[in-house]
Amino acid sequence: MANRFGTDILIQALDPEVAAAFYAEQLGFEITGATPNMISIHGNHLNLFIERGPALGPVFEVTVANVEETKLRLVAQGCKIVKDEPDFPRCYVQDPFGLIYNLTT
Repeated sequence: MANRFGTDILIQALDPEVAAAFYAEQLGFEITGATPNMISIHGNHLNLFIERGPALGPVFEVTVANVEETKLRLVAQGCKIVKDEPDFPRCYVQDPFGLIYNLTT
């Protein structure tokens, strides 16, 4: 299996601007993009996205060859789909160990 972790991590906050300001002011990161529902902080090795919404915990990005096949296999192994929005595209899966990741191709 040649899957890999991506360079994106997403978190959720009820007020993304407040969360982004914390990372900028307290840790010295630079806000690189903003929309009403998403703040971007791009770094040399990792990108952090702060999405408006209730906290799920960190969401890692995992690149796979086929999202649908992977999703079916993971659910059969005890994973649960947290959010599935194919038009976005976004498919958040939580594994039996608590890790949440977005499957992407």
